[in-house]
Parts: sequence; structure tokens; C-alpha cells
Amino acid sequence: MTDREQVLLGKRIRDLRKAKGYSQEYLAEISGFHYTYIGGLERAQKNVTLANLIKIANALEVGIYDLFEYTKLNFSTDKKTSDIEKILDALIKLPGKDVKKIKDFVYNMFEDKI
Repeated sequence: MTDREQVLLGKRIRDLRKAKGYSQEYLAEISGFHYTYIGGLERAQKNVTLANLIKIANALEVGIYDLFEYTKLNFSTDKKTSDIEKILDALIKLPGKDVKKIKDFVYNMFEDKI
């Protein structure tokens, strides 16, 4: 990761954390880190592993890819995208016949909105 990417990642983590209303201390607690590590990441002073990024993404309730979207945060869209990603992950694990049942159910339930 380049220095610029590390700075952007740190800013993104900070933006997501603040959007959730979390302090560095709280994010550290729920992700299993010390608050100084979170601060170091946000200031691009610490390197981060993929495993640690996954923990942070989970604590922020976003997909890991959201950590690399360096655009202005629109939390409601990010939350919706994260929820959709979780649903897709669950659907991928199901047999095709079950996916069809779920698709039919969703279309029937929301036919006036789709």
C-alpha cells in the first residue's frame, strides 16, 4: 500500500467511525484493538493487515470494500450496500431451488415496489 493509499484508508476509517457516532475507544473495544492502534491507522502511522481490516469493517458494520471507497460518506447508502452484501453472501451459500423460492417470495411481497 502506498503512503497516499494509507492516508486515504485512515481517513475513510475515521469518516465511517464518526458517521456511526463511535469514538476511537469504542471502535477499538468492539474490534478488539487498543485505541492507540485505531488512532495510528486513522493518522496513517500504522500498517494494517487484511485480517485487522476485516475486524474493523465488521465492527463498523460495512463491507471491507467500503473501507476503500474514498468518496464523501453517505452513510445511509453505505449501510444499505452493506446489508445487500450480507444478503448476497447468504444467498450464495444456498442451493439454487432455495434461491428461486426466496426470489419468488420477495417479488410477491414487494411486487408493487419493484
